[in-house]
Amino acid sequence: MSADEDDAPESLHFIIPPELDEARLDKALVQLAQGFSRTRLQNLIDSGECMLGEAPCTTPSRRVAAGDIIKITLPPLEDADPQPENIPLDVLFEDDDVLVLNKPAGMVVHPAAGHASGTLVNALLYHCGDTLSGIGGVRRPGIVHRLDKDTSGLMMVAKNDKAHRALADQLQDRTLTRIYFALVMGVPTPVKGRVETLIGRHPSHRLKMAVLPRTGREAATNYLVHETRGEALSLVECRLETGRTHQIRVHMESIKHPLIGDPLYGPQPNALLSKLRKAGFEDDAIAHIQSFPRQALHAAAISFIHPKTDEEMDFEVPMPEDFQNLLDICFPE
Repeated sequence: MSADEDDAPESLHFIIPPELDEARLDKALVQLAQGFSRTRLQNLIDSGECMLGEAPCTTPSRRVAAGDIIKITLPPLEDADPQPENIPLDVLFEDDDVLVLNKPAGMVVHPAAGHASGTLVNALLYHCGDTLSGIGGVRRPGIVHRLDKDTSGLMMVAKNDKAHRALADQLQDRTLTRIYFALVMGVPTPVKGRVETLIGRHPSHRLKMAVLPRTGREAATNYLVHETRGEALSLVECRLETGRTHQIRVHMESIKHPLIGDPLYGPQPNALLSKLRKAGFEDDAIAHIQSFPRQALHAAAISFIHPKTDEEMDFEVPMPEDFQNLLDICFPE
């Protein structure tokens, strides 16, 4: 017999089946306690919450035998360190497992140095309240994928361990689809392509990521050019296969088509100015484009399989006002 953490049980009970005879305790529990991560289960074992028969067992590598009885006591959920804050959220969908929202540009996702409050996590803790059943034993939202502070658009959030694990698996096996739109300098050639590199922390600039051929992590972005203005600008659709930090920004810069407004990877002012003038832009339009205050990047669509119902979920959101105004200037009808 087992229980899902969604139902906030006080304990879990299992009998080791024949097929898990001689398995490690933690690996057996991963198979039996669906919805719990291996790390969470190891922490419960380490903290003395696991009984093997009549005796406590604090060794995750302990071998179990068919017929062994295991009881795991679930301690009360700890409150997250960030404080709930009443910050309005644009929520498109919410149930007991998943929340989908439209994040505005300028909102930081996680509290960190310099951003201890006012973040998406602070807002979610207030909005969700007791409907959060805990991620890793802490009452907090499960951020499956992040958006940079100044990137707008769709994010999904898990409200319990089981949903978080299922959505993270979809992210890993690439069945979760994310579509972004970016305004970039120049026109990528070919107009439909794929950028595949290794990305890691920049060796000398701690705020930047970079293409690192030997030490980075695999990253792949598919792109398609939607609109162009001479040789100066392109509106590009990007579909992520992986989710590395700053991935689209780094990939577009690596093929010499950096995002407009990007403070870290954006175009050189003189190079952008030259292209805009050659494309016939007026001075006021040039000034608007050059002074756009954030990377021109928007998470426009997301698709995933609901972790409980197996229903395919599809969401789209329009461009925010600042981005749409920029596009109207760049691509007038």
